[in-house]
Amino acid sequence: MRVLHVAAELYPWVKVGGLGDVLAALPLAQREVGVRARILLPAYPALKTAFPDAELAGGMANLLGTGAARFLLARTPEGVPLYLLDAPALFDRPGGPYDETGDSYLRFGALSCAAAWLAKHGDAHGWRPRILHCHDWQTALAPAYLALWGGDRPATVMTIHNLAYQGIYDKGVLEKLWMPSEAFRNAGVEYHGQLSFLKGGLHFADRLSTVSPTYAREIQEPAFGEGLDGLLAYRQHDLVGILNGVDGRVWSPASSPHLATHFDAAHRSGKKVCKNLLQRELHLAEAPRVPLFAVVSRLATQKGLDLILSNVEHLVSLGAQLALLGAGDPALEKGFKAAAHHHRGRVAVRIGYDEALAHRLLAGADALLVPSRFEPCGLTQLYALKYGALPVVRRTGGLADTVVDTTAATLADSTATGFVFDPVDGWVLGETITRACELYVHHPRDWARVQQRGMKRDFSWRVSAKRYLELYQEILG
Repeated sequence: MRVLHVAAELYPWVKVGGLGDVLAALPLAQREVGVRARILLPAYPALKTAFPDAELAGGMANLLGTGAARFLLARTPEGVPLYLLDAPALFDRPGGPYDETGDSYLRFGALSCAAAWLAKHGDAHGWRPRILHCHDWQTALAPAYLALWGGDRPATVMTIHNLAYQGIYDKGVLEKLWMPSEAFRNAGVEYHGQLSFLKGGLHFADRLSTVSPTYAREIQEPAFGEGLDGLLAYRQHDLVGILNGVDGRVWSPASSPHLATHFDAAHRSGKKVCKNLLQRELHLAEAPRVPLFAVVSRLATQKGLDLILSNVEHLVSLGAQLALLGAGDPALEKGFKAAAHHHRGRVAVRIGYDEALAHRLLAGADALLVPSRFEPCGLTQLYALKYGALPVVRRTGGLADTVVDTTAATLADSTATGFVFDPVDGWVLGETITRACELYVHHPRDWARVQQRGMKRDFSWRVSAKRYLELYQEILG
């Protein structure tokens, strides 16, 4: 089974969010279950620097009027073949992959077009995929190009990692993307008079997937469908939700190089040491019996950070501590920094993102706050479970699929792994934080059992890889 993944991110070289983690782990896990997976990414400067010996594996004489483009072939350190789309006019520039320079439609239109061309014609060595697997809006026009070109082509899968980002542009870019005028229709790339990359992918791809079963259902409803719920409901029989996984090579409390001491589900004493070291590092009071809540998140209302901010006083009044790592909305950054200043020794805030600190936060924290308004899958709650930090989450998307609320019933049947609340409401989040504190302080044995159960849950990528293999087999009959 030959599969080509195409995306805009790949950890550790180009990462903005969880997509980079997915592309680093899924193709590798797929190769372990018999899928010969390869990856195509733009040849960003960081990738060209990381793979200076990449060999020429084909090219295109003229990529959407920007000049010649080459396919360079390298291998990741784990051995996954990696194509780099070398189009200097589009990708050889400083900044992140999504920096707005006015031509993002052309950059990612070119990525989609090149992916379709490589998938249809193969590389110079004769390798050609049977499945083209596209990730998010930046690659979503690839299924459209293949369908519009006609003739023999591979099957296509379009994966939605976050429906909120769709790649919507003025209809005038259609000609610049070398797409025929008949593509600009309701049963095509047209979206309320504009051109939508993602809608094109959702219409033309053979199968659709997203990153959790609950999110697959939610996006068929107006509240979560971002204007595409009608199309997704129409294609519900082609849509499946497959959970993301945890890359155990990177996220493991038993081996992470970012931790001073290690632990696992069977030997958890090291977590107490990690908590003490974290409190010391963040200038929090060194109090082993005080519940420590962590936040590792983009600071945005989608992530429910405003709900957390409204609960800082309540959390501190319960005797708990809060440690936050993240960046985003300036008003939220200002609010959390003010809270840290007001509650020295009880609240610590680090603005920005630090991969090593993220590991230490999860290893040292007792609980992780993830009160998202919507969450396609979420990875931090999966990392938290592995690191023994009980997730406090809202019942939505992948959070609902991965965390079981701690109640008398779930304690009795040994299924509880965290704390779950439902309405988007700061008061309800506060009540849930209270429940967590009460269990931690007054029922430490129950807390330990829930913690150990969460650490034993299997969210490995091998599980997801097998499910994707089943999806590919369904497409190919």
